[in-house]
Amino acid sequence: MNIAHLSRVKSAACVSLVIIGTAALTDLALAQVDPGVRGGPPGAGGPLPGLNGAELKFFTGAQSRFQEVDSVSGTIAGEAGVGLGPRFNLNGCAGCHAQPAVGGSSPPVNPQIAVATLDGAHNTVPSFISLHGPVREARFVNIPSTSTPDGGVHDLFVISGRTDAPGCNITQPDFATQLAANNVIFRIPTPLFGLGLVENVPDATLIADSLNISTQQALNGIQSGIFNHSGNDGTITRFGWKAQNKTLLIFAGEAYNVEQGVTNEAFANEREGDPNCQFNGTPEDSTVLGNTPNSGSKASDFSSDIVNFAGFARLSAAPVPVAPPTTNGALVFTAVGCQLCHIQILTTAKSPFAGQSNVSFQPFSDFALHHMGTKLADGISQGNATGDQFRTAPLWGIGQRIFFLHDGRTNDLLKAIQAHASPGSEANAVISAFNGLTPQNKQDLLNFLRSL
Repeated sequence: MNIAHLSRVKSAACVSLVIIGTAALTDLALAQVDPGVRGGPPGAGGPLPGLNGAELKFFTGAQSRFQEVDSVSGTIAGEAGVGLGPRFNLNGCAGCHAQPAVGGSSPPVNPQIAVATLDGAHNTVPSFISLHGPVREARFVNIPSTSTPDGGVHDLFVISGRTDAPGCNITQPDFATQLAANNVIFRIPTPLFGLGLVENVPDATLIADSLNISTQQALNGIQSGIFNHSGNDGTITRFGWKAQNKTLLIFAGEAYNVEQGVTNEAFANEREGDPNCQFNGTPEDSTVLGNTPNSGSKASDFSSDIVNFAGFARLSAAPVPVAPPTTNGALVFTAVGCQLCHIQILTTAKSPFAGQSNVSFQPFSDFALHHMGTKLADGISQGNATGDQFRTAPLWGIGQRIFFLHDGRTNDLLKAIQAHASPGSEANAVISAFNGLTPQNKQDLLNFLRSL
């Protein structure tokens, strides 16, 4: 963010403060409400603008591969993907990433309910999974009955009992006991739209933007952005709730192995060691040596699933906002300090894809880690991220999301905002400023967010 941009931010803040100070007294009678999931067509799900013909074909092929449904060995009709389990959370990427279009976040009807007993599986649905609740993964804070940190994903379901898993008799984790011990935390899927743009922002840009607003952040009790880094090359990692993954390929490979149990060229080993539940050679997903998909893109057809998954995210267009009811909400957003973490504009570096070099886009995130206080802390450390630190969640597309915060605890945007305030949170001063707004200005800000 350059000096000229900072000047514009300060000017907008001053204008908005005047608006806040002169609001009508009748505003006090208004009740603020989250206007809810924005209607109309999905503002996301298509390819990046400007792609050439070959790139568009690859995007289409990759999008199709992203929607495949997995079974244990690909032998069940309608479930042609190979490698499900032995432990898993769902049987397809598009089940988790579905709202408002393929590639998004949790849908209104949770597919985990149906998959629990699909094809004869003997699973019980855990108490924290509901039909109209978010798709969730579960992590244990500590190794059960110890004080040793765990932090890993403990999959909800097993393939025991499935018609394509004869002889497998492993059991689900004892979630009830761990819930009673306050040892379970949850995560929900993050949207994938526009992530190729995020991947291509230079580290130097993220660092410079953080430094440019560090003085303003300090005045609002916000620490300058602390980035998560790769332990190997030292560069900034930026994907996942704690920015724990470096690239979209690593992100895809880890998710395929952890969420669906599919071993792949990035994560090649089974997480479950019972040989009675291992039915395929590993990695179960690998480079294709014969052109069987025939999608129209040889690049997609010969690539592994995880290369296709990463390619789909990399070539997906950013969410498209709609016009907000008034311009005041954007001014209020700046005035209370939301933009100090949710930085609006970033610019890509040179890209190998047509029309994607030096492109400015609006993710509303600094992709840095911030302490979010006791109310949101999950006790999980990942890389440089401590138990109460999270990556600033990008706000683009928030107008069509159903569930909020890392664990999907609310579908109310106002409650999600208020949850940012608690002891130890860097957002306390900003939320205090939000709480001091007139009712009308609060509503305008909520309406603005739902326009994104």
